[in-house]
Amino acid sequence: MGDPKESTVAEALQAWRSAERVAAVARRGRLAAEEAATAAKEAAEAANATAEAARSALASMTLAEASASKTATAAKLAAQAMNVELVDSLEEAAMADVDEAVAQTEYRRATDRASARSRPKT
Repeated sequence: MGDPKESTVAEALQAWRSAERVAAVARRGRLAAEEAATAAKEAAEAANATAEAARSALASMTLAEASASKTATAAKLAAQAMNVELVDSLEEAAMADVDEAVAQTEYRRATDRASARSRPKT
């Protein structure tokens, strides 16, 4: 373009407008780059927060698994204890049935003996 002193008004105006367009494009590019940098920073922060949440979730899952395992063990022990109690109860019921049958048999014998004594002898 040469020395500005040698330009005509029209040429200087055209150069100025061209420079303005280039500057405007450069400003838009700079704003876009700033927005992209801000978005990248926010994305990194979000990624870090997600990673922290994943670590917390993993820790919670590990605790939940341990708790579930302990609960399962306790339930198994309780079931075993109940089975022992059931067996004991069944044994007691069976012995009570035997005792009842023995007592009933003894009662019948006693009544039979009493009946036999009260009958006249011929």
